[in-house]
Amino acid sequence: MFTIGEFKGNLVISLKANEEDRYGVTFGLTKAKLILDNVDNIRKFYEDNKDKIKRKSEPAPQAKS
Repeated sequence: MFTIGEFKGNLVISLKANEEDRYGVTFGLTKAKLILDNVDNIRKFYEDNKDKIKRKSEPAPQAKS
């Protein structure tokens, strides 16, 4: 989901996974262009590393004493 808003007089877009997502990501036009110019690099980064995503449902590793 997304919303368009304003921050300090500049247009921004906020992206969230769902309504319960507390943080998401917000950026303006300059960063939007940077993302669009690099979408293939971002896709490759994700595909090469998606198995390393830490899921919230996974327990945190226990520290050894």
